Amino acid sequence: MQGILGKKLGMTQIFTTDGATVQVTVVQAGPCVVMARRTADNDGYDAVQLGLVEAKPPRKVSKAQLGHFKKAGATPVRKLAEFEIGADEPWAAGDQVKVSVFQEQEFVDVVGTSKGKGFQGVVRRHGFRGGRATHGSMFHRAPGSIGGSSFPSRVYPGMKGTGRMGGKQITTKNLLVVKIDEEKNLIYLRGSVPGAENGYVALKRAKRG
Repeated sequence: MQGILGKKLGMTQIFTTDGATVQVTVVQAGPCVVMARRTADNDGYDAVQLGLVEAKPPRKVSKAQLGHFKKAGATPVRKLAEFEIGADEPWAAGDQVKVSVFQEQEFVDVVGTSKGKGFQGVVRRHGFRGGRATHGSMFHRAPGSIGGSSFPSRVYPGMKGTGRMGGKQITTKNLLVVKIDEEKNLIYLRGSVPGAENGYVALKRAKRG
């Protein structure tokens, strides 16, 4: 199994054996249930669809979703995601996946949705320096020139400007697994994880860890 779904609980610090402190993010990884198995013969690739089991199941579930969950013999869930597996791995619908698929001192990639910041200017959104604040300057946090008038007489696509900031899928790579609590399905990752508290994240084995 290459990954698992979880929820970000927050950040804290733990002590190592030599007395040093390590800033970690606590993620409740699983338990997850295999909702469907994708095979190369039927779907063109080998993967499993996992659903994150939570204490409170969703109240509103469509008939199509209800049939999908019933086929797997599992209760409805809010979050679904697919993870690649080998063709010879024996995972099937209804199997349970826990945090024990990972081990301490290995590296993982975490995929989450960053915090939404709303509509922001170029200084905060892209880190523009801005103009000086003295000597009667009227140019402080404006973006400056975005294209010539005579040529090219338009704004090139991809020009950095104001707009919506955050709320995008972010992948943080090579986070060290410091500690695993199999009894409580908790995994402690060194460093920060994208997203707000109680946000959904996907943990995958690091490709270049």
